[in-house]
Amino acid sequence: MRKALAIGLALAFLASACTKQGGEGTASGPQTGARVNSWTRPHVLRYATAEDISSLNPVLSQQTTLGLMAQLTMAWLIRWDRNNHPLPELATQVPTMQNGGISKDGLTITYHLRKGVKWSDGAPFSADDLVWTWHAIMNPANNVVSRAGWDRITNISEPDKYTAVFHLSKPYSPFIVTFFSTGGGNPCILPKHLLAKYPDINHASYNALPVGIGPFKYKEWLRAQRVVMVPDPLYWRGMPKLKEIDFEIIPDRNTVATALQSHSLDMWYPATGSYYIGQHLDKLSGYTAIRQPAYYTGYMEFNTQRPAMKDPAVRHALESAMDRKAINDKIRFGVNYVQEQPAPHTAPYWDPDIPLVPFDIAKANELLDQAGWKRGADGVRSKGGVRLELEFATTTGSADTDRMIELLRSWWKQIGVSLIVKHYPSNLFFDTYQAGGILYNGKWDIAILNWSDDPNGDMSFLYACDQFPPNGQNVVRWCDPVADKALHDFFSHYDQAQRNKDVAVVEEQLYKNTPAVVLDGVQDIFIVNTDLKNFHPGSVTQFDEMMDVDI
Repeated sequence: MRKALAIGLALAFLASACTKQGGEGTASGPQTGARVNSWTRPHVLRYATAEDISSLNPVLSQQTTLGLMAQLTMAWLIRWDRNNHPLPELATQVPTMQNGGISKDGLTITYHLRKGVKWSDGAPFSADDLVWTWHAIMNPANNVVSRAGWDRITNISEPDKYTAVFHLSKPYSPFIVTFFSTGGGNPCILPKHLLAKYPDINHASYNALPVGIGPFKYKEWLRAQRVVMVPDPLYWRGMPKLKEIDFEIIPDRNTVATALQSHSLDMWYPATGSYYIGQHLDKLSGYTAIRQPAYYTGYMEFNTQRPAMKDPAVRHALESAMDRKAINDKIRFGVNYVQEQPAPHTAPYWDPDIPLVPFDIAKANELLDQAGWKRGADGVRSKGGVRLELEFATTTGSADTDRMIELLRSWWKQIGVSLIVKHYPSNLFFDTYQAGGILYNGKWDIAILNWSDDPNGDMSFLYACDQFPPNGQNVVRWCDPVADKALHDFFSHYDQAQRNKDVAVVEEQLYKNTPAVVLDGVQDIFIVNTDLKNFHPGSVTQFDEMMDVDI
């Protein structure tokens, strides 16, 4: 599973690992080390993402906004450092073949667990919780977004209460990310003592105020207002320096910008170029910015099972009639990095040689003419009773995305395509298939998303043939035999050089078939209070190193 975020993340790649701009100090605090902003609330961090949420349980919901809070509060075997390397959390070491954690045949993964760890309600943690959570993930009654990888586990044995041995039917190299890691929209470990009594956990009160194992614990969720997190005094690493973290539920980006200007927020992440530069938030007194390469890629998604979008010629034409450089210049204020490659620049599987499909209206018209799409009296093309009148789904409160859609409308009108734009609240847009979520139910022809990329290159969650919702996150519903084989070959290769070859095959098929178009390589932009100290976000996970952060 991977986190999805409605487009409008910042952005652009910069060669430097991290730059800080604007404000009076840096992300490590003012130059003097003292607070300089009178509006700073000592030891209280207030942030917004311009989204709402539908659940606080990462087993049932995958969304960037929830993922940030889950990094702070929930139970994980593995975290990720600021250099995108895995770190043991509730595991005492990261399993490798060298340390014996991975068997030579790749079919056994052994985790050694920390002793003396407690859940935030005081109950002891053990391998029982880990085993029970696997059963909960595989329980067909639970509304889990994807069981990819988990379905390769035949059994988890417990030689003792602090050792868990995963027995696999086939090798699964993405385990290091998928199995209880913060490095994606993955399930966390759940407390057996609180949830084992339920036949399913879909409507458990736990989902509104989960018990976890993290530096912070949930205090309250005031729906449509905020989620409040406070330090967990039982956390095994000790107490964090912050005394409270408030996630402010502000689904509209204009309102988030206003909140910064009124100093009622300490952080906006992910900020967008159209606000950071276009609305001069880069010059806002009392704030600075962290800009660094992200592990997100922006996509235009095509629902290949919808009547018009089944035709590859339509998808190719839409891509050719899209000026991604103009979108970057006019909407993102030059912040984004325009690319065809579906990967972050800093990823080990990055391929710089994939050429950008050029903007060419004439070529797009030629493609549609050759495929038999004829213009009607109103200028809209049709074929076999299907009109190129396409439904574009997006989230509310994203004015910059709306401006981008109008640019697309102006180009696509020239090739005989019209758009019907539908806006949805972000919590409804990203809700589960079973709950009627728009994205997973495929109630759209075109959508724009940023997906978090896998540190090692696994794209199966997006493109494997067995990952169509409700069984996974292949929301474009694309199934290509060549790509599918490479996606599954990837699982058996624990060597990154070999995995890169598998990724290259998938990327070639994506380039040929265009189930989605890469809009940009994303760069994280954090707009933060200059009083914030010791904040060093990673690009795989942003809130995994929060013990020493203070304000």
